[in-house]
Amino acid sequence: MNKVYNVNIVSQSPLPTPHEIHTELPIPEESESFVEDSRRQLVDILNHKDDRFLVIAGPCSINDIPSAMEYAERFKKLQQKVSDKIFLIMRTYFEKPRTTIGWKGLIYDPRMDKSFQIEEGLRIARKLLLQLAEMKIPTATEFLDPIIPQYLCDLITWAAIGARTTESQTHRQMASGMSMPIGFKNATDGSITIAIDAIKTAAAQHSFLGVINDGRTGIFNTKGNPNCHIVLRGSSIDPNYGSEYIAFSRELLRKAGLNQTIVVDCSHGNSHKMPKNQIKAAKDVISQRCNGDRAVTGIMLESYLIEGRQEIGEYMVPGLSVTDACLGWDDTEELILSAYHSL
Repeated sequence: MNKVYNVNIVSQSPLPTPHEIHTELPIPEESESFVEDSRRQLVDILNHKDDRFLVIAGPCSINDIPSAMEYAERFKKLQQKVSDKIFLIMRTYFEKPRTTIGWKGLIYDPRMDKSFQIEEGLRIARKLLLQLAEMKIPTATEFLDPIIPQYLCDLITWAAIGARTTESQTHRQMASGMSMPIGFKNATDGSITIAIDAIKTAAAQHSFLGVINDGRTGIFNTKGNPNCHIVLRGSSIDPNYGSEYIAFSRELLRKAGLNQTIVVDCSHGNSHKMPKNQIKAAKDVISQRCNGDRAVTGIMLESYLIEGRQEIGEYMVPGLSVTDACLGWDDTEELILSAYHSL
């Protein structure tokens, strides 16, 4: 180890290559076809060729696989009830951006004890995605580390670039090479133009460095991702799901020559991180859609088995979030069924 440049690195260890993980945990042909078809359907929705409303719902973060599977089983039953009007995608978030420090997500610390068994976390995440694909549940995630997509992206229908990374050149370049639609969130200060700049950037061709399937550092040349869109998530001060914000965002998109497609994240700044406030935000957005605003394409919900959140500790309640507070399942189901009847 170079003592000058690596003085603060305690240790280094190799990670299985993406190819090795894919070989160990391959995607079956039927699941691969399902993911491809889910992406095609989603692209049609985002381009207003399919009138269904998009709902991306699920835990703020996946930390407990049995609870995630229980949620998925309920989610599947709900999906079967509403699929002719609502396209449901389940949140499967394995990476959590931190403002300062804290649990970084299942991939980085799967045992939640700061042992950082990242290799184990990658396998757990991929196994869950394989199970959900087999159940024919489309999945969504946020990509934070630019290396992670090589291990998981073949199983993801929709991905987000978060408020803290929308302005990042690395993430815009990464999105340009993705095969699934990408939602860019407005900045934490509420700036929408940053997300619009990101959409334009991700639609362009790029060349950049990254880790290729055999584990070596390589050069990626991308053709650009035409299926990126904006996600309004509120700011640290105010929500931005009201009709005036939708109209403003729609006009900015029009002036930028971009598809007028808007998804509203009902959590974060739009709920002031209070779970029940997501219901208010969702109903407002759905009302705008019912009143004819076609730019309003969908919503995101942070939802789990039990409402609220808990601290990480020795004794934890299964199905209760360990990051942001989530809406409980009963309220989630009632809200989505209400949206179905309204639509």
